[in-house]
Amino acid sequence: MAEIFAYIKHADGVADDSALELFVAAKKIAADATVTAVVTGSGADMDKICTEMAAVYNAVWKIDNAALAYPNAEVVRKALVNTLPADSIVLLPHDTFGMDLGPGLSIKMDSSFAADIVGIEGTDGGALKVIRQEFSGQVSTHVTCDIAAGAVLNIRPGVFQYDDSKAGGDVADKSGDAGDLSVKRTFLEVVEAEAGDVDITKSEVLVSVGRGIEDEDNVEIVFDLAEAMGADVSCSRPIVDAKWMEKSRQVGTSGQTVKPKVYMAMGISGSFQHMGGIKGNPFIVAVNKNTKAPIFQVADVGIEADILEFIPELQEAIEGL
Repeated sequence: MAEIFAYIKHADGVADDSALELFVAAKKIAADATVTAVVTGSGADMDKICTEMAAVYNAVWKIDNAALAYPNAEVVRKALVNTLPADSIVLLPHDTFGMDLGPGLSIKMDSSFAADIVGIEGTDGGALKVIRQEFSGQVSTHVTCDIAAGAVLNIRPGVFQYDDSKAGGDVADKSGDAGDLSVKRTFLEVVEAEAGDVDITKSEVLVSVGRGIEDEDNVEIVFDLAEAMGADVSCSRPIVDAKWMEKSRQVGTSGQTVKPKVYMAMGISGSFQHMGGIKGNPFIVAVNKNTKAPIFQVADVGIEADILEFIPELQEAIEGL
């Protein structure tokens, strides 16, 4: 089998949660595989991230270059193409960056590509069987990928939970193999989102509401429940698009990234765009009247109910304690 590599996202000296999840996903492909972490970037944080990954992965490749100081997918793609073996299996997190990086990387490496993978069923000869979701999670599709000549696989964050498995390996500096990293797209600046009334990125308990709330007048009951619980209120994108809540309360790839201890998803379907904003493996409680909602696949507790009836009853029960 081709070598397996996992691309490690990191920022401000902290590895993304997907860094360890990709190791678990790689072992689903082949339990005895040698899995190499690839860390790109520039500066002092590189050594810290590489050392952390070396405690888990079989090996770590460090690509340190000033052009990689900001994770520009065009630059990273070029560095990976110049460094990785031609028939590599490359695992990426399926988030906004991974969606930017993955398709073009598979073309440059002349390999198979599969996005938003939520399950890995193993290999059959030179083929890999994976599970994807279609139509906002309403349908699961079983896909066979030819990995004989390598593959680029985008793994949905949060699906493969890290279980403390460790291989342990050495760090190899591959910076000299990255080659010319000049590109047409250049990084200019980071524009921080405007701060809202509540910083949900620091909340330990979130009551999050989606389109199941149906009407703006119903949003008030969510705030009442959150107050009874000592929680903060967040939401999915449709609520912001309808202008029922401010953008600073939106959870997801186009909103805020949160790491609560408890996340209550009220009337939220659980698309990958929304779930991509939830990190840190919180305890997830999902309430939805659609039993096929994808949120139930990741929830620790799933409740089939109409949130307009369930929320007032839950609030009453909490206040009665």
